[in-house]
Amino acid sequence: MGYRIAVVGATGNVGREMMNILAEREFPVDELVPLASRRSQGTEVSFGDRTLKCQTLDNFDFSKTDICLMSAGGDVSKEWSPKIAAQGAIVIDNSSAWRYDADVPLVVPEVNADAVAGYTRKGIIANPNCSTAQLVVALKPLHDAATIKRVVVATYQSVSGAGKDAMDELWNQTKGIFVNDEPTPQKFTKRIAFNVIPHIDSFMDDGYTKEEWKVMVETKKILDPKIKLTCTAVRVPVFVSHSEAVNIEFERPISADEARDILREAPGCLVVDKREPGGYVTPYEATGEDATYISRIREDFTVENGLSMWIVSDNLRKGAALNAVQIAECLLNRGLLKKAA
Repeated sequence: MGYRIAVVGATGNVGREMMNILAEREFPVDELVPLASRRSQGTEVSFGDRTLKCQTLDNFDFSKTDICLMSAGGDVSKEWSPKIAAQGAIVIDNSSAWRYDADVPLVVPEVNADAVAGYTRKGIIANPNCSTAQLVVALKPLHDAATIKRVVVATYQSVSGAGKDAMDELWNQTKGIFVNDEPTPQKFTKRIAFNVIPHIDSFMDDGYTKEEWKVMVETKKILDPKIKLTCTAVRVPVFVSHSEAVNIEFERPISADEARDILREAPGCLVVDKREPGGYVTPYEATGEDATYISRIREDFTVENGLSMWIVSDNLRKGAALNAVQIAECLLNRGLLKKAA
């Protein structure tokens, strides 16, 4: 017997990817219900070989729904996730609304799958920030081996992380430049085509942006609160897949060769690290893939027990939709989906 799954935000980039991944991974779905705002009512979306019409969130009855995959933004989630959970569905939320709530588990299945059991406190499980997800997948096995003290990360984040309008802006600006049509920034603070912008989300009083703060706080919650971490988040003119340049300081010695061997065996990781031209992964190659790719693993001789590496992953998949579906699989595999079973 399968389950009744609702996808809130089904017309967005991540919502559509959630439905694709549910079908790809053959999650046992008896009924899938795509939900969206009133203006998107009736919009057709694909689920496997089926075409479904979106219903409105406002009038939907969740009492017979097993899992709700929520990807409609923080404000919607703050209002609706508790209501949905109160009707008996388990909410897996992709926004930042619940990540920092002590009663809501923040889960990356390759890292802390057992935490899903904590959903019973509020009926909600949080998906981390897209940059955090790929980072902790790579850090976890190394932390287990040598204990991480400090991490310095610079992100190179694709425009898809800011939604479909941001992708359209990059596309239109790129085309416009070739016909001498100087673009006017709308979604971004400056021109994104042929440029990089060291600013994602709002600025905080300490000079960090909210995006940088998310990576720092979420990594501690998922992996280890003792880890010191600093982050610089940068938007780059890439459509899909985030990259990260990561420097790690450990408590115990660990060589580049040891790290490479550990990561080759780690769940969710794929090492592509040849010290030759092209012997590394770029965002273009990671797009559409499930793995977190790790390249350029090398020792940092400026600190004791230091390593540097390059991490790339599809932000719409592992950074969002895939991670949410993997959380649903964890619930299923641990016998926590009781209703339909």
